[in-house]
Amino acid sequence: MAYETSVKRGLPARVGSVITSDTFHTDSPSHWKVWSEHGVLAAEMETAALYTLASRAGARALSILTVSDHIITEERTSSEERERSFGEMVEVALSVVSSLPSPLVR
Repeated sequence: MAYETSVKRGLPARVGSVITSDTFHTDSPSHWKVWSEHGVLAAEMETAALYTLASRAGARALSILTVSDHIITEERTSSEERERSFGEMVEVALSVVSSLPSPLVR
């Protein structure tokens, strides 16, 4: 549903695996290549905890991410760009949540 909502809004969207890590920057620039070769789309810091807590609570969860920095190409989003563009992710999330039947917890 989040993917379809993003596409309808004309936003670029991908669905796939991410890795949860507290280490984004290492001494080896090729460190992340192995994850990419296994189809991992991104590295982030919270999804594993989100899904673990949801599972423990019997709740549904979805991680919707917006790319801010590209580990391999080293492209970075400025703070101004983050302020302007991350709202779209929030709008997608709110749209998805508002369309779900209640209750959200099983």
